[in-house]
Amino acid sequence: MKIIKINAENTMDSIQQIKEQIGGTITQKWGENVLDIDNEFAKGCIRSMSFDWGVSFVEFNLIFFQNTKVISDPSKFNPIQFSYSLNGSFDHKFSNQEEFTTIEQFHSFIGTCDSDVSHHFNFPKDVHIELNTIRIIRKKFLNKRINISNMLNNKLYEVFVDKQHDNKFAYYGPISLKMADRVKALQDIKTKGMIRLLKAEGELYQLLSMHIELHNKYDSAEVLDIPLSKSVLKRIKKLGEKIVKNPEDNYLLEELSSETGLSQAKLQEGFKFLFAKTVTEYIRHVRLEKARDLMNNTNLNISQIVYSIGFTSRSYFSKIFKDKYGLTPNEFKKQIVVLIEEES
Repeated sequence: MKIIKINAENTMDSIQQIKEQIGGTITQKWGENVLDIDNEFAKGCIRSMSFDWGVSFVEFNLIFFQNTKVISDPSKFNPIQFSYSLNGSFDHKFSNQEEFTTIEQFHSFIGTCDSDVSHHFNFPKDVHIELNTIRIIRKKFLNKRINISNMLNNKLYEVFVDKQHDNKFAYYGPISLKMADRVKALQDIKTKGMIRLLKAEGELYQLLSMHIELHNKYDSAEVLDIPLSKSVLKRIKKLGEKIVKNPEDNYLLEELSSETGLSQAKLQEGFKFLFAKTVTEYIRHVRLEKARDLMNNTNLNISQIVYSIGFTSRSYFSKIFKDKYGLTPNEFKKQIVVLIEEES
């Protein structure tokens, strides 16, 4: 087993220590640091960003060619870590524990050490790992984000205000496919420079909010009932992505059931769990969002838009559009024209 030991004072130095132990090349640009590795130990990259509100993030996107243990000593740098496994799985324990806990794909982990123990992470060989971790320096974060206390339950609040690092804390979260979408949105930022940094900061704050919200439900004993298996939820998520790409198609519940191999009841249950909507409500929501996008970015008239997104009745479209956005399509279109004229 390959052992990587980290006792750095910040995220960037952590990346540097990993490089010293398994090789690779670090590039830095606009506050983003990327360690590219392609050798006998691993292939892929580790990238990081740091922000002035006490937050940094590290993203592992690689394959280890040996079973690998990462030991993180908190004596110099002991942030709260909010981790999410987008692909693959890994194990975690504190150094004073015997048993590891597995964080599987689409599951999360929140943890921090006390001053006497360290984190131990085990990564299996030949498994593609995509791991997103938000790190928070408590004192600096609370100085910048004093309103965070409104978001925290008692347990997390105690962790955040533990500036002396007297207590260790670990929470292993349930499956969350919504968090996967947010992580992918972070990965898919295409802009460069300062704009990229600002967009990443916004996505990270949203992702952090989702971590906290999930733990709040757990702490309040709200039932985190996962109604379907992971494989079924992945099928439903894929169907949801198909509807977003092709909102104009004629979707019939019976055909969707046959296509996915799931009963109509399971489809409805899955859509309600993932999207908080029935299948029909989700399709309607996607079409309306697409219609609004077309009004903003094309010269198509209302009738052309209606039929291009799969509706057959303009009057019905106008009704549900106003119900959702508070304006008729024509009023919305006129509003856009006024804004364009003002800008020019």
